[in-house]
Amino acid sequence: MTDRTSLGHWVRRFLLEYAASERNLSPNTRASYRDMLVLLLPYVAKSKGAAVDTLAVTDLSAEVVRAFLAHLESERQCSTATRNQRLGSIHALARFIGAHSPQHVEWCAQIRMVPIKKGVAASVTYLEKPEIDVLLAAPNRSSSQGARDHALLLFLYNSGARVSEAASLRIGDIDWHARSVRIMGKGSKERRCPLWANTIEHLRRLADKRPHDAHVFLNRRGEPITRYGIHTMVERYVAKLRATSPLLRGKRISPHVIRHSTATHLLQAGVDINTIRAWLGHVSLDTTNIYAETDMATKKRALATLDQGRTRKTSGGGRDGRKSWSSFACCSLANMWRRIRRFRREPRSNRISATYRAAPHTGRYVLQNISTKMPNRRRSGVRLRGG
Repeated sequence: MTDRTSLGHWVRRFLLEYAASERNLSPNTRASYRDMLVLLLPYVAKSKGAAVDTLAVTDLSAEVVRAFLAHLESERQCSTATRNQRLGSIHALARFIGAHSPQHVEWCAQIRMVPIKKGVAASVTYLEKPEIDVLLAAPNRSSSQGARDHALLLFLYNSGARVSEAASLRIGDIDWHARSVRIMGKGSKERRCPLWANTIEHLRRLADKRPHDAHVFLNRRGEPITRYGIHTMVERYVAKLRATSPLLRGKRISPHVIRHSTATHLLQAGVDINTIRAWLGHVSLDTTNIYAETDMATKKRALATLDQGRTRKTSGGGRDGRKSWSSFACCSLANMWRRIRRFRREPRSNRISATYRAAPHTGRYVLQNISTKMPNRRRSGVRLRGG
């Protein structure tokens, strides 16, 4: 008979039934749950003085969870974001156990009361165009490995792809005629990104005559490159450039920084923020707005515009030839009085009153509500002329 108080029983069901079958979570999410348990279970066993396979659900108390989170920050030097990620995985485990075991509902509530820690939001790091050019020119393209590294860096900058998306890219995902690529992002969400002719040319050389289901980027052993391999490759070239180029000094550069650089350069080029959101595969526009907040070039242009006085005036016509809000309001009022006078000349049985539902500056009105009454001649102290 299965011991429903054993923690090992619920851990197995959580990983195999819940994460893989019921939720069909991505491999990265399942790996995150696994890594959390690899760290948590030995810590709980050590604190309780028991073997891992003998732990009960109640051994994982709220006090033990808080101590484990403090252990991550103090001894393992984890950031607040990593600490919160581990806590989120623990919360998911507690919700699963509480939903399937009524006797553990109170325990689940205590675990979920452990709060997420508020951290300082770090500023987004990105590379300027000259810095990107230096990084792209770093690989030696005369060798096969250098050609692959240059094509990979160029693809990351062109598409703004995540590391996992670049590592899983297959030859069949590239449309050679349309010069675009199909990228499978987070949550199995598919998007398409255009590619430069230069990027297509380098990718075509890598693809050669391999089958469509083969991975584009391979390592030295001819196996698909991993996320760790891409990180190592970028860090290797950055360390090499820091010794000779002062541009990259003082910046912590990773493959994700290249993604930030792509978004920032698109924004500086005047691309719409919603287009950038679709380009990067963001679900929410709020995530993309961080680039508008960190782009100093756009802020400097706005400041220069303010200094030159090219903003709209609060009254009269603007310098750019467009009408101000007050002039629009005057036109709307004049329109309203003309309509009233025209309706007044209609037979009493056919008179229609106007309901003004559009914004004042549009000058468009919706006519509705057949009525036999007309507005008073005086409204808010304004005398109607004519009529």
